[in-house]
Amino acid sequence: MEGFSDGVFGFAITLLVLDLALRPPGTPLQQVLRAWPGYLAYVISFLTIGGAWLLHTTLTDQLERTDQFFLRINLLVLLVVVFLPFPTGLVADSLRDSTGERVYVTMYGLTLLSIRIMGRALDAYARYAHLYSPASEGEELRSTERAFLPVVIGYVLAILVGLVVPLAAVALYFGVAVYLVMPIREVIRALIHRHKSRQ
Repeated sequence: MEGFSDGVFGFAITLLVLDLALRPPGTPLQQVLRAWPGYLAYVISFLTIGGAWLLHTTLTDQLERTDQFFLRINLLVLLVVVFLPFPTGLVADSLRDSTGERVYVTMYGLTLLSIRIMGRALDAYARYAHLYSPASEGEELRSTERAFLPVVIGYVLAILVGLVVPLAAVALYFGVAVYLVMPIREVIRALIHRHKSRQ
């Protein structure tokens, strides 16, 4: 299961780069600079898939066993993850040409939200069915559970903002993506430790 899942995550993250393209007219530098929406959408989606993979790895590393229902939820997680390159391309295009911008940015946000909700469903089922090793249900799993609500709230707010100001929603999606991959608790601990050691 882990090998297959890692392969799908890797495939989805690789598909993202296929949407990066330069479009004439203009000098090569102008074309590179004009492609900024593609770069932005790529980075947000890359970080989001990376965050989903980190969560998935944390969960599966703690498993003692799996069952058929867990494997099917896992497939749904992978279904949504591998779909993400499609709305990523739509968002990049809509930031260049505002036709359909609200629809595409909303679709993108709903996909990002779905990835997080499906990851939470995988974790919730593993807890319900006692699939985790009793010895491994420690701080790492609790921190993934604590991170769920802020991420969902961030996505819901961004989706609502996107109905009015799509570019602001994309900025919020970027913020959530950074939050997903940034080890915030570890950074805070390191800063506190560093501060205390100076005293």
